[in-house]
Order: sequence, then structure tokens, then C-alpha cells
Amino acid sequence: MRLVSVNVNGIRAAARRGGLDWLAGQRPDVLALQEVRASADQLRRVLARTPFADWELALHEGDQPGRAGVAVLSRYPLADRRGPEGLDCSVAAGRWVEADVRVAAAPGPREVTVLSAYVHTGEAGTPAQQDKYALLDAVDARLSALAGQGREAVLTGDLNICHTQQDLRNWRGNRGKAGFLPAEQAYLTRWQAAGWVDVVRRGAGEVDGPYTWWSWRGKAFDNDTGWRIDYQLATPGVASRVREWRVGRAPDYASRWSDHAPVLVDYALLP
Repeated sequence: MRLVSVNVNGIRAAARRGGLDWLAGQRPDVLALQEVRASADQLRRVLARTPFADWELALHEGDQPGRAGVAVLSRYPLADRRGPEGLDCSVAAGRWVEADVRVAAAPGPREVTVLSAYVHTGEAGTPAQQDKYALLDAVDARLSALAGQGREAVLTGDLNICHTQQDLRNWRGNRGKAGFLPAEQAYLTRWQAAGWVDVVRRGAGEVDGPYTWWSWRGKAFDNDTGWRIDYQLATPGVASRVREWRVGRAPDYASRWSDHAPVLVDYALLP
């Protein structure tokens, strides 16, 4: 199962820039998308011109048109799909969706729950940061519940947190700022202590990056002054089946179709 997760920075804009063609060229089995910024009808119209037109869809729209929105698309059947209703969080609209992907072969998990999350950017000392913590608290409880159920799962998405100094090029200049706050990093530390595996960090080792977000402005992309804020965190059973991974960084600024780079992971779930 090739799982590709990416913040598309607006699905219609991404399509105009060639993003869906790029994604189709990666031959994914499951797509986890964030910041879709489209209704179900709008998304289907965009997908109608792509190989993903008939794929199964789980979507949760934002509560404001043109903002947020998360989705999971799968060429495999979806046994179930859930929005953020079970999170007990008032600021989760368009920021959480779950899809139980039925991979119909053994050995290996027959179902894998794919979670697509878009966590608030936040701003230290403001209500926006409190919204971010409220969502992270709800995600924390949900991940514990999934683990308690014995579910195999992968949490994907734009978490808007750099876990360590290795995940942020200019970490000194961002101390005390949202995205690099110890209170935010503590969530990732706790999840990993509970068994969720950061498959890219495990694969890359203790190196700087690989970054997944760069500002559109200035020379951030050219100089690789980036942030690693996009993740695939897998339960141990799924993580043990990782065979390949990479970050789909564009070859140059002109080729970018989002300010984020996709995260691609191959899980050997089929015999």
C-alpha cells in the first residue's frame, strides 16, 4: 500500500499547478489530503479529470467555505469513514477524518485506519494557540482509544509542529514561536512513547530534515530553509512493514504546486 499524504494548499489550485498529475504519477493506493478547501461536489469535479475519479472518498469540509478540509482517497474499499465527531472538540471541523481501508489479503492487517489531520498553525499567547492545543488534546485521546482497540493505523498530515531541532532549519530564530514550542512538541514525544512510529525520522536517522514545508517568499525553498511539519506516524504493526519512504520535494521553485512536499511511504501489507 503506497500511502501519500500532502497538504495540497487548495485542491483546485494544486490541480491547476499540476499537482494531481504529479500525484497520479506516483501510483498511490491511498491519498491523505489536507487543506483541501473544497466541498464534496467541488472535489469530485476536480477529481473527475484524474485517475482518482472513482476512488472511495472520506471528506470532512471546513466550517467556512474555502478553508481547511481533510480527505482520504482510496483505490481499496473503505469499510468505514468518520469525521471529527468523536473527538469531543469544538474546533475540529475540516481538520480530522478517518477511513478504515480494507486491504483484502493476508498476512498483514486486513484493515488499516488512515487518519488525515490538519492541525492549526497557532500563535503563541493567543486564542489561536488555545484552539491548537484543544485539537491536539482531542487527537491525543483519540490515538489512545485506537491503540486501546488494537487498531492498526497511520496518522498522516500537517501537524504544524517541528518535533526537534532537526526538524527546523532556523530553530534558533523560532524559539518561543508556534510550531516549535515545547508544549507542542510534548504531544509528539508522548505519542511516540506510546508506540506510534515516526516512519520518516526512523528511516532518515538523526539528520537535519528532510523538510516538508517552505515559505513561498524569498529564498526559503532555494536555501532549504524549511520545516518538517508533515508526518506519517504508524502503529508498530504497520510501521514494521515500511519498505520505502521519501519526501517528494520539488526539483526547483518553479515546479512547486504546494508550499508543502508530499510524504510517500510504501507499506508491505500484501503478500
